[in-house]
Amino acid sequence: MLERRIALEDVDPLALFGANDCHLRLIEQRLGGTVIVRGNTLILRGDPGEVRALETLFQELLYLLKRNERLLPEDVAMVLDLVALENTPVREEAAEEDLIFVGRQGPIRARTPHQLEYWRKVQAHDVVFAIGPAGTGKTYLAVAMALAALRRNEVSRLILSRPAVEAGESLGFLPGDLQEKVDPYLRPLTDALLEMLGAEKLRGLMERRIIEVIPLAYMRGRTLNNAFLILDEAQNATIGQMKMFLTRLGRNTKAVITGDVTQIDLSNPSESGLVDVQGVLQGIPGIAFVYFDRTDVLRHRLVADIIAAYERGQRRRGTAPGASASTEEGW
Repeated sequence: MLERRIALEDVDPLALFGANDCHLRLIEQRLGGTVIVRGNTLILRGDPGEVRALETLFQELLYLLKRNERLLPEDVAMVLDLVALENTPVREEAAEEDLIFVGRQGPIRARTPHQLEYWRKVQAHDVVFAIGPAGTGKTYLAVAMALAALRRNEVSRLILSRPAVEAGESLGFLPGDLQEKVDPYLRPLTDALLEMLGAEKLRGLMERRIIEVIPLAYMRGRTLNNAFLILDEAQNATIGQMKMFLTRLGRNTKAVITGDVTQIDLSNPSESGLVDVQGVLQGIPGIAFVYFDRTDVLRHRLVADIIAAYERGQRRRGTAPGASASTEEGW
């Protein structure tokens, strides 16, 4: 038996549960489990699949209620249909260790031994560094893990970030507003979110600032509580920027840092915070490192061969890691 609690802040119980609790009775009938109202707290009990479905349902209903200031019976029926459809695979596969998240296009799983190690370490540690070549799923799986934590109510918001090194840290000389300036550099993160959530749901979560996608520079001065943080392309964060990012962690906050130390775009590769941090933070309890290689590449079958060929070329030339030309990592 699993139990979850949802705080009901500034919510009209009659609007949420319906006259004579008609919405509540329909919800329990369709999704199973038990819903208990105790003061301003909603208590959900049942097996893991039932509780997960109930959590998702009430999050959506609360959003609709706050946005529209009322809930119609057809609203409840529509959300019930969507949640029942979305959570069917979760109930069937909840016990599978490799299952990370069930998104709009289906289950997202750890598919290689290193990916499974990654998933286990993120569950067991507060800070995890995922280092390896493009196409190994480092960022894509980090987004899935963050959404899974949000769905389970383990955190209340997600913050995804990248250093905007190609445009200069300030971004000040680019035309347009902030969103126009940073979109090209943050697009791989929003693409993953879009694939997993769909456009409408992602837009709603971003409008409510439950999900933020921002340049690394805009995290300075913040303390982030009850959040899941992702720093992507971390090889392009300087040592100072890496320290700044890691010291943003507040209470009940988890951070995943991803990058490829062979793709450093900084003018001085030795200033990479991702290179430096491996010597500084190894062995600290609560911090873990996962290393991927070309055997984890899940893109086109030629990508692993291309990575291997470049590695051989680097060894022949004696090129230091980080001195190679950059390619955008889309994971």
